[in-house]
Amino acid sequence: RTTCSSFKITLFYVIFYGCLAGIFIGTIQAMLLTLSEYKPTWQDRVAPPGLTHTPRSDKAELAFNPRAVETFLAHTKALREFLDKYDESKQKDQMKFEDCGDQPADYKNRGDLDSDVGVRKACRFSRALLGPCSGLEDTEFGFKEGKPCLIVKLNRIVNYRPRPPSSNESIPEEAQPKVQPNVIPIYCTSKKEEDADKIGEVKYYGIGEGFPLQYYPYYGKKLHPQYLQPLVALQFTNLTRNTDLRIECKVFGDNIDYSEKDRYQGRFEVKIQVEES
Repeated sequence: RTTCSSFKITLFYVIFYGCLAGIFIGTIQAMLLTLSEYKPTWQDRVAPPGLTHTPRSDKAELAFNPRAVETFLAHTKALREFLDKYDESKQKDQMKFEDCGDQPADYKNRGDLDSDVGVRKACRFSRALLGPCSGLEDTEFGFKEGKPCLIVKLNRIVNYRPRPPSSNESIPEEAQPKVQPNVIPIYCTSKKEEDADKIGEVKYYGIGEGFPLQYYPYYGKKLHPQYLQPLVALQFTNLTRNTDLRIECKVFGDNIDYSEKDRYQGRFEVKIQVEES
């Protein structure tokens, strides 16, 4: 009787947990059927894109001596590796890439995410647009002269269309001249007011000196595998030597905001020190 009773209890739990497992698997499968392979379901909950730069370090600090190559070797190596995929030789395939112009233009509509168009072409982005920060002529990206370059990009978000500022109300007065149609402007300034005259001139290179709309939206890895983000190069041409300078760069747009919890949401901070003895 004991053996029979144990068998019945075991059988009950096997059936019971088997049913639970079946319900769980069925629920997951039903949920997966409602999800698109290409289109995010809950995109309204996605935060605005992060603004990131190359080179970058764990503490967002760049300290180097223009006369000591070893102090900036890692930075220039990171820039060369990052820009490698932007070589013109890798954007020649007419079936994968197309020219989208070297002036800011409106969004490039390539159909809906769930349409049957298939893989989309990507806009070419020439490194030459980054001027002296392209690495084509100056392979040291200005570091050897004490005029370092940073390459900046907006992180990818599927089907996201950044909207340029519709007014100047939320934009610092000194950044307002950078506002123009069809481009997301970027502006850098000293984080500390007392350092304002120590930053010197910041030069911006790229299409419209910002992020042009014709590179948006991004259709995701499956539909847009060759996608290249538009880039902006920043060159700090006259930084005060032997001084820790904290610089903040921000992009401006109607659907771009900032978070104290995420220091890279729509902005970033970097500390630069050019050492000279």
